Amino acid sequence: MAAKRKSKGAYMISAVAEMYEIHPQTLRLYEREGLLKPSRTEGNTRLYTDEDLERLEFILNLARDLGVNIAGIAIILQMRERMEEMNRQMQSFVEYVRSEMLTRFQQGAPNAGAIVPLRKPTVVIKPAPGRKL
Repeated sequence: MAAKRKSKGAYMISAVAEMYEIHPQTLRLYEREGLLKPSRTEGNTRLYTDEDLERLEFILNLARDLGVNIAGIAIILQMRERMEEMNRQMQSFVEYVRSEMLTRFQQGAPNAGAIVPLRKPTVVIKPAPGRKL
């Protein structure tokens, strides 16, 4: 369903509606519902970026191909944004752990390769069945 578009441009609502074969009111509805957030010129004209168009393609895929209604699309988009944020946080945490381990390893700290400090294991000897210690 990808439409042909120029690179790194900003598109007016009429051009976007024509590219995706949808009515401009549909784009306005998506904006009112918070699904799209085009930028505005000083004259208050909506301008859609390439990122807006990618998001619109995802929205249209959900609506046209999968039959998802506007409320469902909003929930899916929110979940998608939360997952992307969680992924960024996980990547940040992994990078922090890597740098912390590298720093400790370079400092020659005891248990340098361990995330959690290790203690010497305690050895427990159990008597054989029927024997007392």
